[in-house]
Amino acid sequence: MRRSVSTAVVLVALALGIAGPGAGAGNFSASAQPKPETPEVKIDNFSFGPGTLTVPVGSTVTWTNRDDIPHTVVSTEGVFKSKVLDTDEKFSFTFSKAGSYPYFCSIHPKMTGRVVVQ
Repeated sequence: MRRSVSTAVVLVALALGIAGPGAGAGNFSASAQPKPETPEVKIDNFSFGPGTLTVPVGSTVTWTNRDDIPHTVVSTEGVFKSKVLDTDEKFSFTFSKAGSYPYFCSIHPKMTGRVVVQ
């Protein structure tokens, strides 16, 4: 019993990438890197959150409407434009160039946000 518990501990440690050399792993190395998160903007209570989002070039940003009323996501410079988003609908755009991308809701123009791409 004690041997099987020790073996289980070593296997878990290997899977988590925390076992050192000589732990019976040979040349095995576990890569426990988390998957990068998809940058997300929530539309809620007549606002975009976060108001400014900074992402690396090549990122796909997803906006999700959490309000009970429709909204849009429209670039002030014509780079992207969503359809009217009802509750829980999403819009995504991939940013391929560095820069600052201001946007607003065309239904409620006082709602504004910005994506900064580095």
